[in-house]
Amino acid sequence: MPGPSFNPDDVRRLRQLRAAVDTAYPEAPGAPPRGIEVVRAPGCVKLMGDDTEYNDGFVLPVAVGLDTWLAYRRRTDGLVRVVSAQDAAVCSFWIDDVAPELRGRFGSWFQRVEGIAWSLREAGLEVHGLDGVVDSTVPADGCLGSSSALELAAALALLGGARALERPSLAALAQRAEHDYVGGDGGIVDQYAGAVGCAGRAILLDCRSLESRYVALPYGLSLVVCDTGWRPAGRPALVAERRAECGRAVALIAERVPSIASLRDLDRATLHRQSHLLPDALARRAEHVIGENERVLATAGALEAGDLDTLGRSFAASHESLRSLYEVGSPAADALIEIALSVRGVIAARMTDAGSGGWTVNLVLEEAVPALQATVAREYPARTGLDARVYPIGVVDAAGLVVTD
Repeated sequence: MPGPSFNPDDVRRLRQLRAAVDTAYPEAPGAPPRGIEVVRAPGCVKLMGDDTEYNDGFVLPVAVGLDTWLAYRRRTDGLVRVVSAQDAAVCSFWIDDVAPELRGRFGSWFQRVEGIAWSLREAGLEVHGLDGVVDSTVPADGCLGSSSALELAAALALLGGARALERPSLAALAQRAEHDYVGGDGGIVDQYAGAVGCAGRAILLDCRSLESRYVALPYGLSLVVCDTGWRPAGRPALVAERRAECGRAVALIAERVPSIASLRDLDRATLHRQSHLLPDALARRAEHVIGENERVLATAGALEAGDLDTLGRSFAASHESLRSLYEVGSPAADALIEIALSVRGVIAARMTDAGSGGWTVNLVLEEAVPALQATVAREYPARTGLDARVYPIGVVDAAGLVVTD
């Protein structure tokens, strides 16, 4: 049973998952009992650093309390069976049979379980079959790292807790599953934050070297993410277009300045001198990335110093840069941020999720969270015709074992 650090919701969730395992995979009469283990992996939010990741820049993520739990019994063979507590969908495969060319329909959640099994096996790690039930509180359609949480939870279960595996290596294996098995092209930030996160601390990550350090969050400052309820058509195409534009900007400048390998290598002075090489749109993309890298470092310093004024300015500048220079976002996100900043005690607010306009991230004094929730519920639908979901979320530790029998 859980220890004293478990809250009542955790206890309830644990009991439900154990019961679900017993129901989905009843043990044969007279068979030796097999204990149930439970692992969890957190979601991820970027406090600062949108579109710096694929430009080898800096980013400031946190691991958050919306998470994925996987309860399972180990098997003695290589069969993996996992059922979703959300929709009763079943994932079933033999570990030795998974291969990228045999994967099923793109985007299905079970591909990420297959993918991490393949990635771990390809790395020469010993993986075990299991019978499991997965339960997630991470919104599947948002910016909170639902895919990486599932991959990390599945990796821990397949490895029996992964206690001997270095956490940055675990993140890299999860990213490989996403790239080479599922077919995605995202960076490593979500997996990295989920694998190395620390309660009450952000992670200042260099996406080129993968060096990182923890940044303490000021006492009494809460994290709140908001779903605007707005979903843009063609968001994947827009993200791919912006990524390609950044690559074209680098290629054009590198013809004159060969030392520029990515927008990470570009400073404002060099961009100004070489701006004649770039179409206006590409120059704006580069200017955003340069400024966003600066804001990541400034935000990290402000968090450590408890400088709330700088936090507010950095978030506002990031939001405006995404709007005007990166040309992303939505009127819904703008409205939600205006409403949030009208609440006394909301320190900072900006859009996130690669600027899709679907989500915002807010830093809020703890005592102001109820007022923020009430104000959004009262004013946002009237302004936009949409309903927003408001998530006050804790900053938590990395993926790991919850409990074992």
